[in-house]
Amino acid sequence: MVLKKKNKSRGKKFFEYWNFFPERKPKTFEYATGKLTVNKRGFGFVIPDDGTKDIFIERDSLGGALNGDKVKVMIEKNFGGGKNREGEVVEILEHSQEIFIGVLKSRKKSFWFEPDDEKIDLQIKIPHKDDDVEYFKTLRKAKIKIAVKILDWKSLRGEIVEVLGGKGEKGVDISSIILSHGVFEEFPAEVQEEASKVETEPSAEEISKRIDRRNLKIVTIDGDDAKDLDDGVFAEKIDGGYFLGVYIADVSFYVRPKTFLDKEAVNRGTSIYPVDRVVPMLPRELSNGICSLNAGVNRLAFACEMNLNLEGKVTSYKIFPTVIKVFRRLTYAQVNKFFELESSDELSDCAENLNTLLEIYKLRKKIREERGAIDFDLPELKIKLDEEGHPIELTKKFTGAAESLIEECMLAANETVAEHTLKKKIPSLYRVHEVPVAEKVETLNQLLAHFSLHIKKSKNPEPKDFQEILSKIKDTPAEKVISTFALRTMQQARYSSENLGHFGLAAEFYTHFTSPIRRYPDLIVHRMLRASLETPQEISKLAKNLDEFAKKSSERERRATDIERESVDLKSVEFMKPFVGKKFDAVISSVTNFGFFVELENGVEGLVRAASLHDDFYNYVESEFALIGSHRGKSFHIGDNVRVKLIEANVKLRQLTFELVQGVAAKD
Repeated sequence: MVLKKKNKSRGKKFFEYWNFFPERKPKTFEYATGKLTVNKRGFGFVIPDDGTKDIFIERDSLGGALNGDKVKVMIEKNFGGGKNREGEVVEILEHSQEIFIGVLKSRKKSFWFEPDDEKIDLQIKIPHKDDDVEYFKTLRKAKIKIAVKILDWKSLRGEIVEVLGGKGEKGVDISSIILSHGVFEEFPAEVQEEASKVETEPSAEEISKRIDRRNLKIVTIDGDDAKDLDDGVFAEKIDGGYFLGVYIADVSFYVRPKTFLDKEAVNRGTSIYPVDRVVPMLPRELSNGICSLNAGVNRLAFACEMNLNLEGKVTSYKIFPTVIKVFRRLTYAQVNKFFELESSDELSDCAENLNTLLEIYKLRKKIREERGAIDFDLPELKIKLDEEGHPIELTKKFTGAAESLIEECMLAANETVAEHTLKKKIPSLYRVHEVPVAEKVETLNQLLAHFSLHIKKSKNPEPKDFQEILSKIKDTPAEKVISTFALRTMQQARYSSENLGHFGLAAEFYTHFTSPIRRYPDLIVHRMLRASLETPQEISKLAKNLDEFAKKSSERERRATDIERESVDLKSVEFMKPFVGKKFDAVISSVTNFGFFVELENGVEGLVRAASLHDDFYNYVESEFALIGSHRGKSFHIGDNVRVKLIEANVKLRQLTFELVQGVAAKD
């Protein structure tokens, strides 16, 4: 914790204001805590933990806090008589970042580090020995990217923890993003040593202890490049319904508590998937080797076998350790092609399994729809890179039948396991998604009003209320804008030791059981299941740290999401750089007081600055989600079609800047 002194100039500003308007002087100051977001121009906003309105922070009121830090803020309510809140940072509660990426600078024999991020105004001293001077000079002259860790915040001293390479070298840009979030790709030596000692195939002794499912024609269905294969599936028709078997890699057999492997898995929390690589949670000896459900070899697994009736409802189930031998390793592309052609010689040996899985998927989807589960059908950006790591193709990735049926099988297993742990009173971790905050639902309703739509209950809404809206806008021009805004209205899903239900899935019980190779909470769920079957006396001991694991896993998940999003943003901007000066049709995706963001047909987003709109002075009208001209009344609303020209693609800042060509989309 670092306590910062009160900013004198800020206090003087308040003092002078209150001299003129003494009736507005507050009797006491109000305080809030939250996350600080700093603009490249130096000012910032604090997003309060309590979900209330953002607090504006002037540059000279940051108190030394950096972008992403958790801070305590002294608020002056309605400063200047307006609706917006302003404040100053009085305490830094937690630094969000301790590793920074940048270059060395020097003067004589003194060296300091200058971060690449323009939002971070720091000069970090780098102590060194005489023997380091020439090497440091080489790094400085070549402008080699380095990673520096802060050793002491008061004196701003740091040390070089990694040398990344020269600007423009393959992979340095993505490595910089990964390291800036405190993630080291290489595993510590002690972790790697443990991994090297793990068996490369299951022992005959362990196989003999397990229920054998090697006779089933289990398949895995994943992306073309996937190597960490968590899950296999098998389905067949039985009297009165269906049999569905979901078989998940038994990682908990190999990663035991208090080992170096386990400690590192806790710290990483999840595998990370930037655009050009995988940063695994577990060493590749496990993630791609003994734990991965590779075809044609014996693998230890945890089974969740379910019997479903003709409507697709689970009527009975079994959860147990097993041994399997995957019959075929399939890809989403293969299976989607099989369903499109309705037959395929290539997949004839597993056609019955696939067709039954498709039937189950349709039944399970109908069940979820009837209970009101929310389906945000938003495509992801897919970026193809060349051998040098440069983007050469950018497309929208849509979900096909193959992806959907696997997801539905995993949902069924996750719900079944969650209900099982609750009924059997087995302590566990749950994936929870709470009811949206009423204030955010009301804001969404303000937007929906422009489309003659409305969510009936802002307090305690039901999932079906949102799904009804999404169904009404399906395949309309407003679909993407409203779906995205509705998604932002949701609370963030997280992990908890308490089952709180899953709002988005309209599920009373939900956990993560199906991806223990790449998610630590799934590994914990497996560990608790194993203890309930083999060593029930150990359950209470294993359950002691569940709250801590839930909190840390949720944080690590958010970190991974940030890294993945930043890598996509970086390569998207790099892809658009050759198109500077070109015109595009776009849709206004969000509006702010400094301009509006637009989304192109290929999925990339960028900013049209209000200052570039020269035909009028535009005011931001929050309730209208619009910029409205003061004199001519011309307006730009969220969801409007516009024609724009790309004027800047700033790869360093990962930002695209456009200017308006005309207010209605049209072809040249």
